Amino acid sequence: MKKIVLIAFAIISVLSCSKSSDTEVYVPVYLNVEQPANFPEMVYNLDNNPVTEAGFELGKSLFYDGKLSANNAIPCAFCHEQAFAFTHHEHTVSHGVNGGIGTRNAQPIQNLAYQSEFMWDGAATHLDFQPIIPLTSEVEMGETLSNVLSKLSADAYYQTQFPKAFEDGEINSENMLKALSQFMLMMVSSNSKYDKYVRSEDTVVLTEIELDGLNSFQNKCATCHATDLFTDHSYRNNGLSINPKLDDKGRYVIFEDPTDLYKFKVPSLRNIELSLPYMHDGRFSTLEAVLDFYDSGMTDNGNVDEVFTREDGSLGITLSDYEKESIIAFLYTLTDNEFLTDDRFSEF
Repeated sequence: MKKIVLIAFAIISVLSCSKSSDTEVYVPVYLNVEQPANFPEMVYNLDNNPVTEAGFELGKSLFYDGKLSANNAIPCAFCHEQAFAFTHHEHTVSHGVNGGIGTRNAQPIQNLAYQSEFMWDGAATHLDFQPIIPLTSEVEMGETLSNVLSKLSADAYYQTQFPKAFEDGEINSENMLKALSQFMLMMVSSNSKYDKYVRSEDTVVLTEIELDGLNSFQNKCATCHATDLFTDHSYRNNGLSINPKLDDKGRYVIFEDPTDLYKFKVPSLRNIELSLPYMHDGRFSTLEAVLDFYDSGMTDNGNVDEVFTREDGSLGITLSDYEKESIIAFLYTLTDNEFLTDDRFSEF
């Protein structure tokens, strides 16, 4: 009887140690997601996925890991390079596994905590679910969630990191996606020359041409590129001619609403100096070309947003040569070199 009691005590002790060990492994150290004074309120609900040191580091590892793709060679970072505001530098559209070519330009990854819809057409309505789209796309990462989880479960590093990042310690899709979100939530770009100017920091001032550009921008561009996020998050048809190779119908493909035909999400202009090429299909390689398009190159494709209709009924935004030059000078003040070189977001 005494022997049985001792054995039972030993079993209980082992189980208790196991629980204690798990508790010791998951000791969350919370990180603060920046809320810049000149930004709108954050949209993402951190109560459902608070950012921790371990969760952030896990998300960073996943972001740079090719295991998330079918050929183990295409990580998220392949199309999102930090030095170029996490875009696919000088690629008109995304590239993927086995030489696959996507249909849209890779969007910057920045200030996602302040958005509620993602992708050019708004196909993802929560940041936690957004990675599923490129991960499972045949022309991007070409994988399945189940295959990715199998690879992560067999990896010794992830076997130790998931328990540090999440209380249940499970290597599952929910935790994987939440870890990716934690990494991206921290990617706040808010320390450009413009930001420091509007917050009266470091005695930063704008030059005359930058101030002229800011004034022209506010008068002619800020309807769509609103707030200090430089987007109103709306979807608009901006009069691009139809690309016959793609015939991308934009937000129409989500709801098949005729009023959504050729509408795409208004992009943020932060770090626009480095996130070329521009538009959903990357058709413009310079900001000069973009402004020339708005001044004299818009096409009536049947559903152009009324904001682009001039008083005489023609399409476009009238811009003088100096207005174009000054607007570009102003847009360069949105370059946030601190963000673009922040070691927290770098692979090494």
